[in-house]
Amino acid sequence: MRLPILLTALLCVAAPAGAATMQVQVQDGGGQPLAGAVVFLESREAQAAAKPLQGVEVAQANKQFDPQVRVVTVGSSVQFPNRDAVRHHVYSFSPTKTFELKLYAGTTANPVVFDKPGIAVLGCNIHDKMVAWIVVVDTPYFGRSGADGKLSLDNVPPGNYRLRVWHANMAVGAPALDQPLALAAAGGAATVRVAGLAP
Repeated sequence: MRLPILLTALLCVAAPAGAATMQVQVQDGGGQPLAGAVVFLESREAQAAAKPLQGVEVAQANKQFDPQVRVVTVGSSVQFPNRDAVRHHVYSFSPTKTFELKLYAGTTANPVVFDKPGIAVLGCNIHDKMVAWIVVVDTPYFGRSGADGKLSLDNVPPGNYRLRVWHANMAVGAPALDQPLALAAAGGAATVRVAGLAP
């Protein structure tokens, strides 16, 4: 089921020639700032500009994944170092990436390559309360909202995009919210309201 999204486009300050700044305010269903939302801009041109990230980790420490949400571009390799004194068994059964790192300590020999866009849910077979997400995007224009629900995407070429927003408290398996966006050379701003979040 798709969650409702409210998007309001506004003009903002000018950006350097050939690039613009997109400012986004993310709110929950009640209109309050929503921290930790993943925001990204998709287009054919953005896909062509995306490159794999280097040196990406999702560690295990204090029987938790750190960070709990990691955003990577398609083709990025992710290491899963275990910094706990106990062994972990990391896995994902998500369509975006299915893998299994059986009981281990320290760092596994081979990283996991996330080769298609989507959201991978991570778990540990030994510690059921451990959960994390890797959001795989096909664009270099992405970020996460701060405590005030705001973020800026800088140096974005003007053009037509899909503005997409995802949050860990959305329903399991829910896709990122999706809205068309025309970004002018002067930049732009949007307010996105994400309803139906789990408490």
